[in-house]
Amino acid sequence: MTITDEDCLAETLAFNEQFETAAASRPARQGPPDAALLATLRRNRLGGDTPPVRLPQGRDRVIEGVRVRVFVPARVEGVYLHIHGGGWAFGSADGQDERLWRLAEQTRLAVVSVDYRLAPEHPFPAAADDCEAAARWLVRHAAAEFGTGRLLIGGESAGAHLSVVTLLRLRDRHGITGAFQAAHLLFGPYDLSMTPSQRAFGSRRLLSNTDTLRRTYEMFTPGMSPEQRRDPEISPLFADLAGLPPARIVVGSEDPLRDDSLFLAQRWQAAGALVQLGVVAGAMHGFTLFPLTITERELRRQRDFLSTAGR
Repeated sequence: MTITDEDCLAETLAFNEQFETAAASRPARQGPPDAALLATLRRNRLGGDTPPVRLPQGRDRVIEGVRVRVFVPARVEGVYLHIHGGGWAFGSADGQDERLWRLAEQTRLAVVSVDYRLAPEHPFPAAADDCEAAARWLVRHAAAEFGTGRLLIGGESAGAHLSVVTLLRLRDRHGITGAFQAAHLLFGPYDLSMTPSQRAFGSRRLLSNTDTLRRTYEMFTPGMSPEQRRDPEISPLFADLAGLPPARIVVGSEDPLRDDSLFLAQRWQAAGALVQLGVVAGAMHGFTLFPLTITERELRRQRDFLSTAGR
């Protein structure tokens, strides 16, 4: 494990405090978001109050019945299957065009972002089914479509969870291992029955806390008990992780999902794969959504990893 960005700790903690102060001025939510709030969250970019920018470089496609957004740079040396965050309930494939296009250009990767179906209208396993379908399509068609068989997968938060679920489904349902040569997993939830850090985090008004996580799991897996959510198909921390590719796993030290990344990295490594584990000092959940020094550094580290992984 590497603790990063301790030299930025004062800036990072000051931003957290500012975020909490602003959140305290808004009424606390009780229960799942209503239809109006959900519509607002889905209309605006993650972590913000304005709609995202759609770039002309992004192309909307439908593959295997699943909508995806595709970015193809002038030179393609691999394909990155990107799975967005948003608690399985909001976020979209076209919600971060500027970032994904920059990533595509700088890493020479075609980026395919999955617009999976969202809860609560489409609870588990709908999102996982869509990501699995997109991944299988890439395994079969990436060479013909993009001129390369070098495949990488990853995402943020719920997208990191769905990335691991997708790799496990490819292995267990289709006997596919090794097709995706690396995974990039940013502050994901891997135990939906709640790890100790999730339970202990409390009600701090950061981007995510114990209560918001619990409500999110209830929306994504309605009617399930914590014990039922320990099913390895839902909580990959409990799965056999043999045969998975090298991974880079990142989380902030002030994230309620901290233990999820720490525990997953230990189990991933114990299963025989290479793991880079980074803990960003002072960072809250979703920190890369905000204009911070640690954000620029983390995006640079992500680009460096994806540029070289699987070669």
